[in-house]
Amino acid sequence: MSSSSPLIVISGATATGKSDLAIALAHELKGEIINADSMQLYRGMDIGTAKLSPDERAGIAHHLLDVAPVTQDVTVAWYQEQARAKVDELRAKNIPVIVVGGTGLYIKALLDDLNFPDTDPIVRQRITDEAEIAGNEATHAKLALLDPAAALAIPAENIRRVIRALEVIELTGEPYTSSLPRQDSTRYPDAMQIGLAMNRDELGDRINMRVDRMWEQGLVDEVEELINQGLLEGRTAQAAIGYSQIISMKHGLISEDEAKEETKRATRHYARRQETWFSRDGRITWLSADSSTSARKEVALATIIQR
Repeated sequence: MSSSSPLIVISGATATGKSDLAIALAHELKGEIINADSMQLYRGMDIGTAKLSPDERAGIAHHLLDVAPVTQDVTVAWYQEQARAKVDELRAKNIPVIVVGGTGLYIKALLDDLNFPDTDPIVRQRITDEAEIAGNEATHAKLALLDPAAALAIPAENIRRVIRALEVIELTGEPYTSSLPRQDSTRYPDAMQIGLAMNRDELGDRINMRVDRMWEQGLVDEVEELINQGLLEGRTAQAAIGYSQIISMKHGLISEDEAKEETKRATRHYARRQETWFSRDGRITWLSADSSTSARKEVALATIIQR
């Protein structure tokens, strides 16, 4: 293991138990946690993002949670700057760092040397206008034709990032994913990456139960409150799975039952995209999410010590 404090990155599909493992490792190592879930950055987006409550954080310091209002469109470049600064700050104090989340592009931006091409307001506006006419699905299908890997990483619901990818493709003449780095361009070569994998049928069942629980916990009321706080003013936050479906329900486009079922379907689809994204990174050591948190912790610790 490196002489500096450990940097551990826990990734994988939604609902595989990443947060529980992060808490367990942070307790064992006396470390702190940095969030790598793009929607947990937003204040008030708690139930629908499965954000740990203050009590569930068990006294472990968490960073990059609740740092942005729902009116702000957080960018990958912004996250990269904030997350790297926090990693470097903690490691300079010899504090172990556990990064946890399922937003693959954010994790890659933290670890690797991503390029962020300039924007052209005229091109951006034209693509935005075309997307408003064509719709999210058709615009996403266009991205899938031009850059299948980008379409895999960016959901159709996040139309702002779909538009950005199309803009980069037009401006550079290269696929959007050409800005993604090789695995030898990492900023933190001693980072230990751990992935949690689960049988897809079991994961689907867990996702369905999680969505049911979110509804029981008051997700509809949470979205109503966030709408009052300006949720509809920003593009990114309102595109979050669960939130966008309830917004459609509030607009009378679908029923509540349809909103819940569509949230389950969209979450299962998102989990499959996450699995595919993370499976391409050969640096990840995979653990079974079917085992207990304590068993996963012991395997992870043994792997870390071996390094």
